[in-house]
Amino acid sequence: MTTEPTHLPLPLSSDWLEWVGERGEQQLALARSLVEGLRSDPPTEALEVLRVWNEAQTALSNAASVGSLFSEVHPDASVRERAEAVAQQVQKLDTDLGLDTRLYAVLAGLDPSGLDADAARVLERTLRDFHRAGVDRDEATRERLRELSEREILLSQEFSKNIREDVRSIRVTPERLAGLPQDWVDAHPVEDDGLVTVTTDYPDVVPFRTFAHDAEARRELATQFLTIAWPANDRVLQDIFAARREHAELLGYASWADFDAEVKMIRTGPAIAEFIDRITDLSTASAERDKKVLLERLRRDRPDATDIDGADVPYYSELVRKEDLAVDAQRVRTYFPFEAVRQGLLDVTGRLFGLEWTAVPAGDARTWHEEVATFDVAFEGERIGRIHLDLHPREGKYKHAAQFDLVRGVTGTQLPEGVLVCNFGRGLMEHDEVVTLFHEFGHLIHHVLAGRSEWVRFSGVATEWDFVEAPSQMLEEWAWDPAVLATFARNAGGETIPAELVEAMRRADDFGKGYDARTQMFYAALSYDFHVNRTDDLTGRLRELMGRYSVFPYLPGTHMHCHFGHLDGYSSAYYTYMWSLVIAKDMFSAFDRGDLFDPEVAGAYRDKVLAQGGRRDAADLVEDFLGRPYTFDAYAAWLAE
Repeated sequence: MTTEPTHLPLPLSSDWLEWVGERGEQQLALARSLVEGLRSDPPTEALEVLRVWNEAQTALSNAASVGSLFSEVHPDASVRERAEAVAQQVQKLDTDLGLDTRLYAVLAGLDPSGLDADAARVLERTLRDFHRAGVDRDEATRERLRELSEREILLSQEFSKNIREDVRSIRVTPERLAGLPQDWVDAHPVEDDGLVTVTTDYPDVVPFRTFAHDAEARRELATQFLTIAWPANDRVLQDIFAARREHAELLGYASWADFDAEVKMIRTGPAIAEFIDRITDLSTASAERDKKVLLERLRRDRPDATDIDGADVPYYSELVRKEDLAVDAQRVRTYFPFEAVRQGLLDVTGRLFGLEWTAVPAGDARTWHEEVATFDVAFEGERIGRIHLDLHPREGKYKHAAQFDLVRGVTGTQLPEGVLVCNFGRGLMEHDEVVTLFHEFGHLIHHVLAGRSEWVRFSGVATEWDFVEAPSQMLEEWAWDPAVLATFARNAGGETIPAELVEAMRRADDFGKGYDARTQMFYAALSYDFHVNRTDDLTGRLRELMGRYSVFPYLPGTHMHCHFGHLDGYSSAYYTYMWSLVIAKDMFSAFDRGDLFDPEVAGAYRDKVLAQGGRRDAADLVEDFLGRPYTFDAYAAWLAE
């Protein structure tokens, strides 16, 4: 038992390959040993049985974290491959345990009458997991479920690897960079053949699609970006969907969406479709109004334009915000140098939640790359966790933004350690990137604050999956507040970002929220439909769904589903982003916009929602914080503003 942080090898050390393998194998062996003890000689008391099971689940979680994190972030391909092998072993053991009739008999035979609320919840959720795994099916069905589970993890890894390793690019002459910020141009030198390379990594593609005047170059890059992992992942996705369909059918569900939704707030697959249509209806008037503005602005440049698509939307959205709403993103970004933003984020969240962030020297922390920054987290003078910030792109690294577990906290056993993985540039940041950083950091805070649980089952971000994004979406509000931004947003001359500029930014951000919601519903419909309805032509079905839910037309020659990573991790449940936003808007209504650091409200939110992890249903956590059940009212009012 230890409450010290994980001791990692030095960056670029050859020890990493051995460490990843040994860490995974040791934790898997521990889990197997503990489970064997439960099978052969279980304790007589129900609570003691659950504690042994908890130790086994903690070990399995530790091995899983090694596999999922380092397969995505380690700079050495051989280490990534070793981590993938660990992840495969974890999935195999987890599947075997879920189908183990002897183990199930031990746990199902426990008398819950003497257990406290947390222990009883652990038992209830564990037995539910066994049933959802198929432990009560016949032997042949259990064997097929085992095969499908192992196939699903291999397909998932292939899908992610294809995205991670397929960095595309266009090459343009220097004059085609007109409109881009000077610091971005300076970071992209002209090569020997007189051309400049622009990649599909986020620090390249986002500014280029937003600022480059050259419409054809924007279209070329957008097309490359929206065809990442094509055609390889088209086949992989078909295989993933087929495996999930069969998996759900063997367990008696009408579709994978029904199986997946059963343990979420939404409960059923058809309710997802109803939610998507509800948000579509709520956002349509706003979406059509703002799209009309974009199209009118496009026609000033191209009088014969009849519609506007994804190759032009980011650029003309920025032009409208600059010309009509008086917000110049290139001016805004001068107030957000990366290092100042990172420190500002730590200061803001420290003040808000009563946390202390202490930088750990590189030699003491040890990480997988020299650019990873490590901080110890303390609350009321006690260290409660550690975080690692891996925030810049590199070859072979995860291409999006997400929080990964390194260790899930268990009281008296191990400190929570979380890793934030993003792909920001090292210089000036777009304000949208600042918002993204706040959002993703919200997951990290949730992971640490909820890491003081006796039961690993409830540790960290362990709520229903359609609530997971709500705390992070709410934290975004602090990245829009003039007083908050004034604490760290300064330009090279030391001038603080003006409050009136921030207010203008807020008004400008409201522009397009309707068509953004419709776009999100297109993604949600894609996620849901692909798991419910079979199709031989994923791109064709994508075009149909885009025509129904998005207000923007399909960009010819693209296949965005092939790099839509959420089709893997979120499967049929991408709706959760918008579902969470509805709840986030309602939770934020408890805060006084004039004092976002009110310690009473912030403390109640920290203790009643974040620190609880998965100890209670999300709806109950929110009701405890708000003093009432959550509603759509705050979201609908925001959308109508």
